[in-house]
Amino acid sequence: MGADLSRRLVPDELWELTAPLLPRFTSRPQGGGTAPVDERAVFTAVVYVLTSGCAWRYLPESFGVSPATAHRRFTVWTEAGLWRRLHRAVLDELGARGELDWSAAIVDAASVRGKKGGSLTGPNPVDRGKKGSKLHVLSEAHGLPLAVAVSGANLHDSQAFKALILGIPAVRSRRGPRRRKPVKVRADKAYYSAEHLRWLRGRNLIARIARPGIESGERLGRHRWKIERSISWLFGYRRLTVRYERKGSHFLAFLGLAAALTCYKRLAKLAT
Repeated sequence: MGADLSRRLVPDELWELTAPLLPRFTSRPQGGGTAPVDERAVFTAVVYVLTSGCAWRYLPESFGVSPATAHRRFTVWTEAGLWRRLHRAVLDELGARGELDWSAAIVDAASVRGKKGGSLTGPNPVDRGKKGSKLHVLSEAHGLPLAVAVSGANLHDSQAFKALILGIPAVRSRRGPRRRKPVKVRADKAYYSAEHLRWLRGRNLIARIARPGIESGERLGRHRWKIERSISWLFGYRRLTVRYERKGSHFLAFLGLAAALTCYKRLAKLAT
């Protein structure tokens, strides 16, 4: 495992977007001092943990950074809000190229088991009450994730609906001001309520939410596969398929990084 893998995990173009967003990190002198940490190596190690799903303690030595250092810096970056800012930076690049489809936003959720419990977990009603978390995702019309959130598995999908829409960042446009507002919002019947319909109307958003007992969901099905594909893309990062983090903020950090990398892959395709 060497430079080739590191460059595949973190291409130069991705690092150029990431490096300016990193918070300044000053280690306290411990007498003789320590060698400065290669931040690109640490970031690559974090991406490797997310992608492979390996435990921090099994981080390969070839990355040139100790597991303790990588985890410590991951914690600092998480507290500094790096992952959300990186996601927005990638979305800005896509938006400036006209690659985001604002004709609709699509909302859905998926549950994962939480092996160690911790914050933002709860009994999963579809997994015999075992501890788990729920991933909430809002994408643009083609499935690129715009906003993500984490909750306990027992939280009803609809409870995250407003927060996801309010969490859409203001993204650069090819022309004109930044944009954070889709034309329509699509969701399945789990999100249907009179309150949600009123709330969307108050924000001049067109609701396309399946009505329980009236619509079969087939009309939404023409679009639902896009958000299901988006969630599948996120679950391609193996650290998300089962939750091992006790801290909910750390699991959300991995989800935010996965969303940023998912969007970056679309950006990278534009350059080929």
